Amino acid sequence: MSALVRRALAFATEKHRTQLRKDADRTPYMNHVVAVAATLRHVGGVTDPEVLAAALLHDTVEDTETTPDDLERAFGSRVRALVGELTDDKSLAKDVRKRLQVEHADGLSPEAKQLKLCDKICNVLDVTRSPAVGWSLERRREYLEWTARVIAHCRGVNPALEARYDRVLAAGREALYRAGEAGVG
Repeated sequence: MSALVRRALAFATEKHRTQLRKDADRTPYMNHVVAVAATLRHVGGVTDPEVLAAALLHDTVEDTETTPDDLERAFGSRVRALVGELTDDKSLAKDVRKRLQVEHADGLSPEAKQLKLCDKICNVLDVTRSPAVGWSLERRREYLEWTARVIAHCRGVNPALEARYDRVLAAGREALYRAGEAGVG
């Protein structure tokens, strides 16, 4: 692991230290960013330290008090730019943010599209296996279909990640279908 990636891991760990996921087990938020970076590295074959650092940092501006300038000072302009490509404007309504993710996905850099693929792979797994408390089966299905609309605009950058996303999405759809048939959710 490069020094840059180690620094990004330490930074993200500090920034997300008190955050928990919304699943029933209240898992540490860091599990998500580590899973995104691990997917990028081990499934996508990405070894670029700046891209891996951005994977670890991808939610810091959106979900912590971190500013883009903080990222640039600590990790450089490329990491800042990559994280910026993935950061939603939290001042906007959730439905607007979701629509904008679909609309802006075409314009992402190839590296940001790979990060987006990894984020959605991990989110689909979470929504399928350990959803946020209170999420109905219908909401979970809608989330999976929304990710498909986003990822439709992120193709052509990493066949391994795209194949992994397709498998995860298909398995998620099947699991949620079975849950509906069983009357769960």
